[in-house]
Amino acid sequence: MSYKIVFFDIDGTLINEQKEIPADTIKAIAELKERGIEPVIATGRAPYFIKPLAEKLGIESFVCLNGAYAVYKGEVLYKREIEKSKLEALVKVAAEHDHGLVFEGEYAFFADRENHPFIIDSVKSLKVDQPGYNPDFWKTDGIYQVFLHCESQDEHLYESLHGDLKLIRWHPQAIDVLPAGGSKAQGIEAMLKKLGLTPADAVAFGDGLNDKEMLELVGFGVAMGNSHPELLPFADYVTTHVDEQGIRNGLVKAGLL
Repeated sequence: MSYKIVFFDIDGTLINEQKEIPADTIKAIAELKERGIEPVIATGRAPYFIKPLAEKLGIESFVCLNGAYAVYKGEVLYKREIEKSKLEALVKVAAEHDHGLVFEGEYAFFADRENHPFIIDSVKSLKVDQPGYNPDFWKTDGIYQVFLHCESQDEHLYESLHGDLKLIRWHPQAIDVLPAGGSKAQGIEAMLKKLGLTPADAVAFGDGLNDKEMLELVGFGVAMGNSHPELLPFADYVTTHVDEQGIRNGLVKAGLL
């Protein structure tokens, strides 16, 4: 199979635990581009979190916010906001338990609490700026994803929302909240359609629970050696650790390098 496009997760895939891009990954992406294969970022991060990394790798297109927002070379292809009524229900439950929320819009993100320790810790782990404070941001702007801050023992408090929202934990104190049924696969499908490609034409690399649908969708799904154990059954191939030429080895296995 001659694949034409490759989708890359960021955290744990393109970057390591120190939030650095391994030198060999930079080289492998450059070689991929030289061979005429399109690299695309597919991440849970918002667009404003990834610009320096995308520029460093020379990647122009991305699927962000866990599939809710897709851009191909500057053109927005796909948007899926969380409905206001669903956000209102989430805000109500979170307020009852003092669980901080961070609302992610198209161009900015804001928290509904000031100096909440869980918010500070989770956002700090991404090595991006802390959010501003605007508890009403969700009322005035389109929201594509929310960070819900609670520990695992409190997740049951949100069971009533599962039919309307999708929750995926990414940090000991933080959960991604997406539209119901949302995933990276939705944004990827929109991009493939725009390019006249099929899922069989694509390869994807990931390491986390939010990468399951993406790896299932594409023609060749690669899980990093440092992946969450529950992701492995969804991969066609398990490559080496992000710091052990994981990207290069996966691209070689796919026949792209």
